[in-house]
Amino acid sequence: MSALGEIGRYYSEKLAAHGASPRGVDWNSSASQLLRFTQLVRLCEADARFSLNDIGCGYGALLDHLCGLGKECDYLGVDISEAMIAKAGALHPGCRFAVGERAGRVADYSVASGIFSVRLSTGDDVWLAHILRTLDQLDAESRRGFAFNCLTRYSDPDLMREDLYYADPARLFDHCKTRFARNVTLLHDYGLYEFTMLVRKA
Repeated sequence: MSALGEIGRYYSEKLAAHGASPRGVDWNSSASQLLRFTQLVRLCEADARFSLNDIGCGYGALLDHLCGLGKECDYLGVDISEAMIAKAGALHPGCRFAVGERAGRVADYSVASGIFSVRLSTGDDVWLAHILRTLDQLDAESRRGFAFNCLTRYSDPDLMREDLYYADPARLFDHCKTRFARNVTLLHDYGLYEFTMLVRKA
């Protein structure tokens, strides 16, 4: 998708302006970043050891969160921003990071945090098609399940931005439920203008 190059540059510029911080990956605060991670790792919270693909890994903050929880994780971080991957590798020597859109391997779980929010000038229909293709990729590269988050269409209209995409949670819940797994959880109750979807495969 041609827009992804522009989006990669967008995030590289955020990193250059704000460094390896929540604002460097376009989040408002450390508190909101932690709240997002808490929802995503519900997918694998019962597991002592697992493998995980982190799509849109940024500078590797989710890896730090997992380590802080004491998780033993075979981790791979992937991001379309070369600058993000360079920073992630520098901050986490010995860990695996790669530039790209997909992991290229099957892991127990995959997560995608924030990658569906910034669409810049891409139209709604084109961006939704991109999201659905990416969900297919997450499913194909996940043995046990995957999780992702999106900004919600139920955001306050006066706060919504033209360069961001606000997804319909009911539509994506139905898509995941009918296409990927019987066990799908929609989390839309944690105080942010977004939702998280957990897809647990049999």
